[in-house]
Amino acid sequence: MSETLNLGWEEWAALPDLSLPAIKTKIDTGARTSALHAIAIEPFGTEKNPQVRFIMHPDPDDPTIEVICSAKVVDRRMVTSSNGVAESRYVIRTNIEIGGHTWPVDVSLTNRETMGYRMLIGRSALRKGVSVTPGKSFLQPLLNYDLYKKRYRKGGQPPRPLRIGILTQEPRNYSNTRMIEAAEARGHVIETITTSRCFMAINNQQPEVHYDGTALPRYDAIIPRIGSKITFYGMAVVRQFESMGVYCLNPAAAIGNSRDKLLAHQVLSQYKLGMPNTAFARSSRDTQGIIDLVGGAPVVVKLLESTQGKGVILAETRKAATALVDAFRGLDAHFLVQEFVKEAKGSDIRCFVVDGIVVGSMMRTAKAGEFRSNIHQGGTAKKIRLTKEERVTAVKAAKALRLNVAGVDILRSDTGPKILEVNSSPGLKGIEQATGKDIATNIIQCIENNVGTVFHSPVKKARKRAKKKA
Repeated sequence: MSETLNLGWEEWAALPDLSLPAIKTKIDTGARTSALHAIAIEPFGTEKNPQVRFIMHPDPDDPTIEVICSAKVVDRRMVTSSNGVAESRYVIRTNIEIGGHTWPVDVSLTNRETMGYRMLIGRSALRKGVSVTPGKSFLQPLLNYDLYKKRYRKGGQPPRPLRIGILTQEPRNYSNTRMIEAAEARGHVIETITTSRCFMAINNQQPEVHYDGTALPRYDAIIPRIGSKITFYGMAVVRQFESMGVYCLNPAAAIGNSRDKLLAHQVLSQYKLGMPNTAFARSSRDTQGIIDLVGGAPVVVKLLESTQGKGVILAETRKAATALVDAFRGLDAHFLVQEFVKEAKGSDIRCFVVDGIVVGSMMRTAKAGEFRSNIHQGGTAKKIRLTKEERVTAVKAAKALRLNVAGVDILRSDTGPKILEVNSSPGLKGIEQATGKDIATNIIQCIENNVGTVFHSPVKKARKRAKKKA
């Protein structure tokens, strides 16, 4: 800091790294260390990357405004307050901004509810070129707490370290490994949680998710990567996190919408989105009628619980289709019968949608003698450029099913794009290798954009909604 900065004994300051645009501070050259008001202080992270999360009430007269802050821990030390009480405090390093000047300071975290100022700046935080005039106040431009309200309305949130959990049965697979790498590269702490090892305390006081006998800490966000075999239980765990106020990348209801192929097709049809002609049946004896509904053979028959191409069969003739439908009926299984789009020639397009944007697309082509293009079934993939109609269709499909992250599978037909399926837990390996794009980072950025920092009381929110309706 080259220019001289003259401060009074009280000034307005900002801590931009902590999403605190305005704090009234006391500048005390008699104190060595600086202190910041913090409650609900929670350490997290690893030994090599220690982090701390806390709640800040910047306005002493309005406790309804809460800011959730996170920062890297640089130290933990015993600090003696002005009244002689010693306590162990976490110390963080953050940038402070006063009068257009910005510099890093070390501040200890402590509860200052009974103090007149939410922040105290000690002499160790005053860099060269900073002078203090004890008898004067607010020599630098004034700020105000309305900045928090403006920030909340606009929804703008600066990046902060987040605690993220991946709900999965395969913690070391490619997709999870890539998201862990992407999250850690952006300064976040991310952990895998084995879905089947979770159990829940369901109550109206303090809902919790327990893991191996211990209540899990509060996460900022959860990434559900729920396998088809554990859909029901996995959705229950996601709902529990939602009831705890945790941001879930894909909500449980959206996962359920996509996993139920019948429901997904019904929802997509309501939005007038193209898809292969589809019939659904279980006990109907009118086999020929079912086949005729989709335009006759060849047809594709799918079990509702099919995944990665398993339980999906092509019947090339009416005779084969009749035998297949009768066989599925004999198993008392729920199944779909769909038209076979010949012009697709054994290829489909996977559109990877993140936060309402197609961030990558690839064409998957079935191996010789196979009609299923799934990579798990031996298909190959290559990068492809989407048409405007295909891009719009993929985004609309994800939005219709309320998925923030989705793999939308589309067929190119003579009548336009037709949606085959929408996957709520799309794998990253194929799409990243085919496109060379960093999809994992797109997913972490989606979480950053949607996890809130500034919160207002439910009463205040309700009043705002009522006022809007009126």
